[in-house]
Amino acid sequence: MYLKHFLIFILLAATALSAKAQTTPDTSSVTTPVKLQLQGYNNRDIDTFAKAFSDTVKVYRQPGVLSYQGREELRKRYGQMFANTPDLHCEVVNRIIAGNVVIDHEKVRRSKDQPRFDAIAVYRVKNNEIVEVTFISPDKAQ
Repeated sequence: MYLKHFLIFILLAATALSAKAQTTPDTSSVTTPVKLQLQGYNNRDIDTFAKAFSDTVKVYRQPGVLSYQGREELRKRYGQMFANTPDLHCEVVNRIIAGNVVIDHEKVRRSKDQPRFDAIAVYRVKNNEIVEVTFISPDKAQ
């Protein structure tokens, strides 16, 4: 009797695990370039950072407002920031992945003398490269 119940339990558990495995999407192809750019950012390594982006990446500072375009412009801007900001560090507080979009809530530090600030980055990934990123600044409490 116990053996029969035990076997039924094992069968149900295996079925549940199999169903969960089938519904959990593999997000590594979407998150790989986002993790790479974060690594480059925190190490202030412009080559590693830029490698995560497409040649034609579009960078928005607000939704719908293009700030600049292209990996070379990105290299120029971030290379200068990396050189001038030795305490630069970003920590991902929360990450949401939906299809080919990764949304990160980040805590960023530019200087040890200043508090960290919140940032939101929305990355659109295609062919293992970031093709679009939008930075959203949360409103400050009034």
